[in-house]
Amino acid sequence: MSIKNNKFYITTPIYYVNAEPHIGSAYTTVAADVLARYHRMIGDKVFFLTGTDEHGASIAKKAKEARMEPQKFVDEISAKFKFAWDELNISNDNFIRTTDPKHKKAVQNALQYLYDKGDIYLGKYEGLYCRGCEQYKSEKDLVNGKCPDHNKKPEKASEECYMFKMSKYSEKILKKIKSDEFKIMPASRKNEILNFYKGGLKDIAFSRKNVKWGIPLPWDKSHTAYVWADAFLNYITGIGLSGDKKDKLYFKNSAEKWWPADLHLMSKDILRVHSTIWPAMLLALDLPLPKQLFIHGFFLIDGKKMSKSLGNIIAPSDMVKKYGVGGARYLLMSATSFGHDGDVSFEKFDEKYNADLANGLGNLVARSITLVEKMQKANLKMKVTKFEDLLIGKQRKDTKSYLKYYKENLVKLKISQSLNVAINTIKLMDGHISSEKPWEMIKNKDEKVGEVMYNVLERLRIIAWMLLPFMPDTAEKIWSQLGINSAKEIKKDFNKATKWGGLSPNTKIKKGESLFPRI
Repeated sequence: MSIKNNKFYITTPIYYVNAEPHIGSAYTTVAADVLARYHRMIGDKVFFLTGTDEHGASIAKKAKEARMEPQKFVDEISAKFKFAWDELNISNDNFIRTTDPKHKKAVQNALQYLYDKGDIYLGKYEGLYCRGCEQYKSEKDLVNGKCPDHNKKPEKASEECYMFKMSKYSEKILKKIKSDEFKIMPASRKNEILNFYKGGLKDIAFSRKNVKWGIPLPWDKSHTAYVWADAFLNYITGIGLSGDKKDKLYFKNSAEKWWPADLHLMSKDILRVHSTIWPAMLLALDLPLPKQLFIHGFFLIDGKKMSKSLGNIIAPSDMVKKYGVGGARYLLMSATSFGHDGDVSFEKFDEKYNADLANGLGNLVARSITLVEKMQKANLKMKVTKFEDLLIGKQRKDTKSYLKYYKENLVKLKISQSLNVAINTIKLMDGHISSEKPWEMIKNKDEKVGEVMYNVLERLRIIAWMLLPFMPDTAEKIWSQLGINSAKEIKKDFNKATKWGGLSPNTKIKKGESLFPRI
């Protein structure tokens, strides 16, 4: 089977280095990591790209305020993003920076291609310019005359610049959006963009004459590339596109294996540029469009978007320090239904951590291992049982159906719902132990306890598989306590590994430290 038939190329946006990472950018990145890990689990060939966007007037301004050269400034902030993703155990295949020499060269080659084609021309742009977004705004972009993301009135600007013929591709993109060839999810976001397309797209400024911190245009070095034109191309330069004229912009090396992207993940504030400028650029470059954009909401604190000015930013490192890597990843992914805004706080995180992890998963693992230890001391052995539904009260629960829902939700990008399937299975097992009372069986030397506890531990092994994309370190710790070599287990195919009976009844359990100490 060729890589094209079972490949999965996923991206986050590249994060602007005008500020340090916060849990909003961490949310997108962990979500992408969950999906990348899941696709690796089911045997797909995966490429996961993330990185930092490092050019533009606002970056130059921030560097000046910090009394630093722009390159040194972006080096420091980009390193903080890399460190944050390392702390969160992110499994990206490449971390691209727009100051990388190869990226800059490819951007110049791509823009030269557009200029030679006649899709970039010298003109003059007049309009409302938001410095925070580094983007011209139309009246319909504004709320009460202000940029909704920065709560400031954009300033009137007029400048000589090179323009991109975005209007030329308006109808073609619209048809692809309507037919879902270029899919935008959730459906509410697709409708938003369809409404935005009424009246068509206009040509857009693609260069800045007075911004030195950027990539010089190859045919006119007095202009630098508009920051969005530079940034968008990361999605293809990050997988190896050179853009050399001699290649006629055809892909070579790894790029031809991975493009088009299967999924661009992003928050709603950058949806419009990703559904207008980016697809128009790709069509102009004679390249296929990404298969899907998925747009999630914002994290709100007391109903307000996180911002430096409000002082309500939560750093990913603060979460890792307090809840551990697995805990931080769990809380981010379970905070809200994926695609919607969610109101968060450390108080809410503490409550969920204690309920789901300390008293839930952590307690189940510790309780189960302790019971098996007591059983073994009583010379009672575990016995492999046939898969059976669990009877809780008067209702049967089937972990096979749980696996089905788990997989279906991940395919549909219902990430929080998929994680909730695993949590419900944990609750099911707690109820099963309470119902069966294995401690009484051990006391009475009832050999049936061997079947009960095998049932519990085997389901724990499968639960660890369900948690693997979300909390990889936690899954490995669970396997270790079950006496399983995690390095070998993790190499198995998910669908085969989750078949019933994978745990040896003679496994040598190893009680470990508490997975999630109560806060």
